[in-house]
Amino acid sequence: MSIQIITISRQFGSGGRTIAKQLAERLGYDYYDKEIIDSVAVESGFSKEYIEKRGEEAPGKTTFSYGFESQGVPGIMNGMSSLDFIWSIQRQVICNIADSGKPSVIVGRSSNYILRDRDDVLNAYICADLGFRKDRIVRLYGESEVKPEKRIIDKDKKRAANHKHYTGENWGLSENYDVCLNSSKLGLDSCVDIIYDIVMKSRK
Repeated sequence: MSIQIITISRQFGSGGRTIAKQLAERLGYDYYDKEIIDSVAVESGFSKEYIEKRGEEAPGKTTFSYGFESQGVPGIMNGMSSLDFIWSIQRQVICNIADSGKPSVIVGRSSNYILRDRDDVLNAYICADLGFRKDRIVRLYGESEVKPEKRIIDKDKKRAANHKHYTGENWGLSENYDVCLNSSKLGLDSCVDIIYDIVMKSRK
């Protein structure tokens, strides 16, 4: 079957978002990244900033998490915790995108797992060497008081914990994706070319 949905999971700093955007433009597919956050914000009532910050985290053992985060309030958010509530809406938003019939590229948010039962989906994972990623985040986001390596490790740990918590899968494990590409070895343009070719061959 022709590939209508492409999900792009990525290590922080690997260029996965850039690859996804260029791929969508080249294929003429709709592109979803921050747009998912916008939709979740509308549906949930939480701010975009809160969703962006907390939406890739898993409930943790902090004072805050034992309070508002981990305990559902009867009659509010269907009794779910805030993170579970965000996840449920995020899942529905992604399913709605896939069900819309419009060819789309979706960045992250465990979309590979959420859409795992569809046969018109290609799930890609973008990784890269640490040095490449460190250089890239400094160029894109600037310096900060936190060293680039720590920023990368912390971000990826949060994504991995969130994915594991809500899906039971190990984030970044090759068997959970259809194609895994190292952008630091191949280059971003080549990654776009490879995925594009896979999609075009699916139409024959």
